[in-house]
Amino acid sequence: MEEPNNAGYVALGETSFPTLDKSQKVSILPLVFLIFYEVSGGPFGVEDSVQAAGPLLALIGFLLFPFIWSIPEALITAEMGTMFPENGGYVVWVSSALGPYWGFQQGWMKWLSGVIDNALYPVLFLDYLKSAIPALEGGFLRIVAVLALTVALTYLNYRGLSIVGWVAILLGVFSLLPFVFMGLVAIPKLEPARWLVVDFSNVNWGLYLNTLFWNLNYWDSISTLAGEVENPNRTLPKALSYALILVVSAYFFPLLIGTGAVPLHQKMWSDGYFSDIAKILGGVWLRSWIQGASALSNMGMFLAEMSSDSFQLLGMAERGMLPEIFGKRSRYGTPLTGILFSASGVFLLSWLSFQEIVAAENFLYCFGMIMEFIAFVKLRIECPAAPRPYKIPVGTVGAILMCIPPTLLILVVLALASLKVMAISFIAVIIGLIMQPCLKYAEKKRWLRFSKNSNLSSTYSV
Repeated sequence: MEEPNNAGYVALGETSFPTLDKSQKVSILPLVFLIFYEVSGGPFGVEDSVQAAGPLLALIGFLLFPFIWSIPEALITAEMGTMFPENGGYVVWVSSALGPYWGFQQGWMKWLSGVIDNALYPVLFLDYLKSAIPALEGGFLRIVAVLALTVALTYLNYRGLSIVGWVAILLGVFSLLPFVFMGLVAIPKLEPARWLVVDFSNVNWGLYLNTLFWNLNYWDSISTLAGEVENPNRTLPKALSYALILVVSAYFFPLLIGTGAVPLHQKMWSDGYFSDIAKILGGVWLRSWIQGASALSNMGMFLAEMSSDSFQLLGMAERGMLPEIFGKRSRYGTPLTGILFSASGVFLLSWLSFQEIVAAENFLYCFGMIMEFIAFVKLRIECPAAPRPYKIPVGTVGAILMCIPPTLLILVVLALASLKVMAISFIAVIIGLIMQPCLKYAEKKRWLRFSKNSNLSSTYSV
């Protein structure tokens, strides 16, 4: 990404955004790892790409897919996130371009997508531990484990975003180190011919694309807490750049090791299989480290996702889209109501399977991304002179062309979804379409209290 220019943020409306004390702001290193956990958290969960398509397509996918999706999404997030450096992120972008009604729809779909995504992490956490603790595979103990994990991580999120950021750094280092050791142990056993295995007649394209998409999206999630970032005009673009390199490396090299150092048993490549590879290459101690790293990685992803989801609700409340209670902060500066609402979704959705959760959240996420692309292009066309502290070095035509490949990918992902996922997703969309006018009616009747932060600029006039 190019270096941000020296222009300070000037709101499209009248006034500036509220700020926290500098000591409470998130600096670049914690922000990099928050983005890392919003998007990735390490190679845990990429195993299904090998089961679906074999080693060659899995490796190619994690090299090429970032150019089709991750880089465009990260660039748009850098430009729009510095143009609107406030909590709420993409909700504010869409509201500015398309109006508050569609901004609310964006917020509903992306929040619901994020909550569904967060329901994955207890599932992955327990899948990695069930080989060591078989009782966690199902039944009462599994339910208790999900509840206990969710409560503990929710409390940590409540204690403050700065704490979450520094915990993310520690978890990230611990989660990636065992793959460095696994790579060193695997060098003598690597057979490059194994990387070239592919059988196009047996590729499960739906599972393959959903796995790639899930593991390489959510770059825009960090925008929902841009108001908590120290000097976002410079910090946000740099952090996205560094996180992009970290994420792609954390996927590609473990896949390279795992597919090249052990014989291929394609059907065994499912979530948790890296721990089995670690045992083959390094013994029980390395398998235990991988399992522990997976557990801690899922903690990091849960914390980062919940931070994004809850601050999004806070930003929407500050814009008057949600009742005032969602805009209240705890004594630690965190959005308590948003955290509680986001945690509740995990309890409701944790019974779904890994593949069902991935497909459902991808489907809703796609709708939200289409609106983000429209908002990005529309603001480029209608507000070309608006201050953009970071601006992608392309003109209007280039901005449109940049959005075409990811949009085509979105259409493919939507087309490959099952009827069950489509039905559930459309019901969720319809709920959002009805919910917004209902909330407006409740505001008019004064059944619920709404308020707008007077320090925020008026962006809807754009």
